[in-house]
Amino acid sequence: MAWGVEEGLIKPSDVSEFLLSRCLYTGNSPDPDLLIRTSGEVRLSDFLLWQTSYSCLVFQSILWPEYSFWNLCDAILQYQLSHCSLQKARDRHREDQALQQLEADRLCVSDLLQREGGGRASDPQHRQELLQRYTAAREKRVHGFLRSLQQKRDRFFTDLNASLASVSA
Repeated sequence: MAWGVEEGLIKPSDVSEFLLSRCLYTGNSPDPDLLIRTSGEVRLSDFLLWQTSYSCLVFQSILWPEYSFWNLCDAILQYQLSHCSLQKARDRHREDQALQQLEADRLCVSDLLQREGGGRASDPQHRQELLQRYTAAREKRVHGFLRSLQQKRDRFFTDLNASLASVSA
């Protein structure tokens, strides 16, 4: 995201939790609903830490080679028991994110109006129009940045594969 701000692709005010999630390598994949940790360890070891914030985490003491159908059934049952509360928490979080983004956009519009010093700053219809335009422009910037980030990643992996191919040849 810092690269995007430095390159002028996004503004610092565009940085959000949503954007952070999309910048992760797993950004194009849905977050897991269920994460099973075997071996009796009750920790994630930073594995998908951000992505599992609203997932059902099941810690089982069995080792992976002995993992059976019944262990999976147990994990699925735990998921089913917690699904409703997890879904409510996810929905609440999405609503909070949307409200935070709306408030951030409103602040940016207020700043623009102050800098503009226009006489129509107190006109609610004018403010609403500016807010809609600002939101559309922010979304366009964010999507353009995400496209550029994906292209940058693609180039990196293409170059990496080419260099690995030349080393192994």
